[in-house]
Amino acid sequence: MNSIFKSSSPHTGPQSLAARRPFLIALALSLGAAISLGLTRFSYALLLPPMRDDLGWSYLLSGSMNTGNALGYFIGALLSPALMKRYGAHGALVGGAVLAGVFMMLSGFVVDANLLIVQRVLAGIASAFIFIAGGVLAARLSLLHPERAGLLLGIYYGGTGLGIVVSALLVPAVLAAAGGAGAAHAWQWAWIALGLVCLLGTAAMALPSRHVDGAAAAAGTHGHFRLRPFMFGLSGYFMFGVGYIGYMTFVIALLKEQGMSAAAITWFYAMLGLAVIASSRIWAGMLDRFKGGQSLAILNGLLGVATVLPALTAVPVLVFASGLMFGAIFLSAVASTTALVRHNLPNHAWSAGISAFTTVFALGQIIGPSMIGWIADGPGGLQRGLVYSALALFAGALLASRQKALAPA
Repeated sequence: MNSIFKSSSPHTGPQSLAARRPFLIALALSLGAAISLGLTRFSYALLLPPMRDDLGWSYLLSGSMNTGNALGYFIGALLSPALMKRYGAHGALVGGAVLAGVFMMLSGFVVDANLLIVQRVLAGIASAFIFIAGGVLAARLSLLHPERAGLLLGIYYGGTGLGIVVSALLVPAVLAAAGGAGAAHAWQWAWIALGLVCLLGTAAMALPSRHVDGAAAAAGTHGHFRLRPFMFGLSGYFMFGVGYIGYMTFVIALLKEQGMSAAAITWFYAMLGLAVIASSRIWAGMLDRFKGGQSLAILNGLLGVATVLPALTAVPVLVFASGLMFGAIFLSAVASTTALVRHNLPNHAWSAGISAFTTVFALGQIIGPSMIGWIADGPGGLQRGLVYSALALFAGALLASRQKALAPA
């Protein structure tokens, strides 16, 4: 473990790559977001239907898989500050990505639900290491380029969209190839392929991302984070975690139930991923302008509208509009909390602040999938489950709107 996480000394002088090529570094960091969320978490939406059909799962058990992933994410969020203090943010980023790839591949060798949940927990722990460390590095990069801070943060979080696009194209192709070859559990081959892609992405980001670790020396220390001044922002982000994950876990299963073709579903998820990538440009100005919880409130409210659409109609145009809208918004809600921390805390407290927001986010995600799955097993099915997801997002918008900007300590 020590050798996995150990980070080399950074190169962050005035003429460093981080200073000269910020967009190159941001793109490299975005591969971490692609691995952490786009591949490790959101690929499961595509694998849920074939796994449920093959293994005879209920929606509650199906949702529990992502609850396990969120539980691991919560554990990883608690461990991340100490991990980064010992190994550096870059060490946590790369080490977490290696572990995530290995844990993803392990799902290709088991069928027992208990073992699969363990895998989801382990992958969640690794993904938290990646996502928090990458967020800290992106925040440090933005400190070097304050005039482009919102865009650089957006590029990092928008990398999740790349992972979603890769998943949307890779998973159906692997399922078809494995099924054609007569594999007993075709979905297992998709997990193995996703794990290999995670490892390839790790290799691509490892060296460029090294150049930003240690940028702005003050950002490398760990300051104190007080919860009370951020209670409304934290509460709004908790409800975001509860609400958004229901959509990202079950929307593909709902579209299959509504009779959408496999090709159309591939296009739907790929377009959602492309919208995530574009979101870095769409919301950059807003993230720079608002210092309080306004950005999170606006984005939560819009996500609620996008989430409820497939629950109310199966009209393809409106369903695709829901996916595009959701993709263009949801990762910017995550970026808005990093921006909130950056606007309201001294840079030496950024790691603690980002970890606190990630922790409540993870708590929301622990509750969301199982709760929505339990609702979906009852009358109203997945449509009713997504209605409850939307209500959680609307509640999050109301709470976040109460978060005021603070004077940095």
